[in-house]
Amino acid sequence: MANTQTNYQNLANAVVIQAARDYRKAVTKLKKYPRNDDALRTKAELEEFFYSDWYSTLININPNYLIMQLEKEI
Repeated sequence: MANTQTNYQNLANAVVIQAARDYRKAVTKLKKYPRNDDALRTKAELEEFFYSDWYSTLININPNYLIMQLEKEI
């Protein structure tokens, strides 16, 4: 059972890591092209995800903190 729990946690972490990568990519594109519709939409969708119940089910990291850290990296 512990192995199954670990697998689920690894999957949850992978979902959040990919969302963070996509967020960084969108914000980076917006710095160069502030009116890029795809990047604006992606950023908005990911922010919605970060504040969703699903996100808080997957991981216990404050979304404000995560977004702030991601934007510091860019």
